[in-house]
Amino acid sequence: MAEVYYTEDHDWIEILEGKKARVGISEYAAEELGDIVHVELPEVDDEFDADEEIGTVESVKSFSEVVLPFAIKVTKINEDLEDEPEIVNEDPEGKGWFFEVEAEDEIDTSDLSTEDDTDE
Repeated sequence: MAEVYYTEDHDWIEILEGKKARVGISEYAAEELGDIVHVELPEVDDEFDADEEIGTVESVKSFSEVVLPFAIKVTKINEDLEDEPEIVNEDPEGKGWFFEVEAEDEIDTSDLSTEDDTDE
């Protein structure tokens, strides 16, 4: 079973193998955003530095940026979200995943949590 970690901004990172991971927003983040109307995703092969905005999620009441604490290259996107962004509300930590990435270096999980900490 793959390990899942959470950022303090409620993004989840599922370590698939080695430097590869799948990314999305947590159930808590999806609930806080409300009805999601648009997900802006990067293109396959786009590269991003640590803490750089990779994509955005827009809802009827707010928007959120997707940021990772390590440098990555996008290897796959969830194309279903282009026509059906509501999938994120229905299954944020399953079918509502955003993209898969390959990190430049081994993924450092020391600043990540194994639970979505909603006690802020």
